[in-house]
Formats: sequence, structure tokens, C-alpha cells
Amino acid sequence: MAEAIENGELSGRLWFYSNYHCNLRCTYCLTESAPGVPRRELAPDDMLDAAHEARSLGFTNIGVTGGEPFLVPEMPTLLASLAAILPVVVLSNATLFYGNRLEALEPLAGAPVHVQVSLDRADPDDNDEMRGPENFRRVVEAIPRLIDRGIGVRISTTLEDPDAVDADEMERLCELHRSLGVPDEDHIVRPIVRRGRAATAEMGVAAGFEQLDPELTVTADGAFWSPVGPTVRGGRLDTDMLLTRTTAPLATPAAVLMQVLAERRDGEDARLGIK
Repeated sequence: MAEAIENGELSGRLWFYSNYHCNLRCTYCLTESAPGVPRRELAPDDMLDAAHEARSLGFTNIGVTGGEPFLVPEMPTLLASLAAILPVVVLSNATLFYGNRLEALEPLAGAPVHVQVSLDRADPDDNDEMRGPENFRRVVEAIPRLIDRGIGVRISTTLEDPDAVDADEMERLCELHRSLGVPDEDHIVRPIVRRGRAATAEMGVAAGFEQLDPELTVTADGAFWSPVGPTVRGGRLDTDMLLTRTTAPLATPAAVLMQVLAERRDGEDARLGIK
């Protein structure tokens, strides 16, 4: 596995779905996350055990996603503990970073942790149409708060067709994130994937097993080929990219992933390179 990671055949990032519930209900959400959905949380101790094993297997970094990870009360201290093992990126809508939740981020100051914040449009109305009322305002207020506290921030922009976006509109968005203290190299643009709620709305690009890079992903329901794999539609978990229901020890799903990777034929895929 370490050799496959070093050769670029396999992502060095191990993903955790910390939870599935969220305070937003975005129109293109892969997991149909919302305030009232089943939480399906991973136990923090299980994540830490898997992170230690991941390092011994040759993984180089960790990704944490959801749902909204920061709805899990112990998330800041968990992220700090994970970052003591491997560098971490955590995906967040950044709408909760005020008051006590902002103060709770103190353990992340100066740690090898980046908060990857969703910001889709430079216009508040266009952004909030996809993500919910007041989302834009909360995000642009939260980003400087994180940076001022010594926490790394990346911006993630999700668009139905990134190639068709107006150049002037994208430049306005880039000017915005630069003004907030996030440089161009920390801005990621990716397509909406037609899974989960986006599939119901018939939005985005089709992406299955063949189009997605192998990135071992651990959830409360099992281990998957990609973080785009454990999606939900109509309240049902998609299992087309499920590797195994067994997630511990991590060597078990890792071995299954390596077996599937070895069996793929050259030229079989047309990867989208989604970050």
C-alpha cells in the first residue's frame, strides 16, 4: 500500500465520515444530510485507532467529512489528536464558528489541520440559493476568524459545470477569497456529482466507480472506494462502491481496496480528479 501511494496509484488520504447529520440542507448534498437525518457517527476512539494504523500502512494524511463534522461536540479535540498522527483536512460549511464553538477551536491553532470551507458563489443570493439562507454571510465572517486564530483555511467551490462558469464571475469569487486571506493555491473548484440529493434533482456529472480515484473511506456503515461513494438517496445508503462492512482493523478494508485496484484493467477508467 505504501508503494502504491508513493507511485500515485492510490491516494495517501484516509477519509472518515464522522457523522451524517448537518445544520444545512444543500440542494446538491451527496448524503442527503440535514438536521433530522440519522447521525451515523464514527466513535472518536475508533477514528484514532484507524489513524494510527493508517500511518503504519503508509497513508500520508487524513480527511474528515460528514454531514457537518463540527456538530460533533468533541470534534476540535479529536482533530487535534488526529493531527498529532497525520496532517488533517476537515470539510465544513463554516456556519457554526461563533461563540462557544469558535472558542472550542483553540486546540487547532498552529496544528497541521486545514478547515476546507464551502463557498460556491461571489454573489450572496446565488450562493444561498444552493446552500440556504444567510450561508454566504456566515461563511465570509467565519473565514477571517479562523485565520486570525492560526487555523489553516481552504475554500471549496462546487459548481454544476466548472468548465462553463463565467470567467468574470470566477474572478470575483477569487478576489473575495483573497480578500478574506485565502490564497489561490488553497482554492479548489469541483463539479457537483450526480449522487444523493443532486441525483434526485438531476444535477451535476455522473460519477461511478470508474470515474473516481481510489481513496479509502471509512464510515459507520463500512469502508468505501471513495468519499463520493457512501452517498444516500431516498434515505437509503448507496452500496455500489462499498468495499467491506468491516472497518477494523484498517488493514482489512485496505487489503480489499488493493485487490480491487489490482484487478482494474488499464484504460478502464476516465477519472474526474475530484478533490
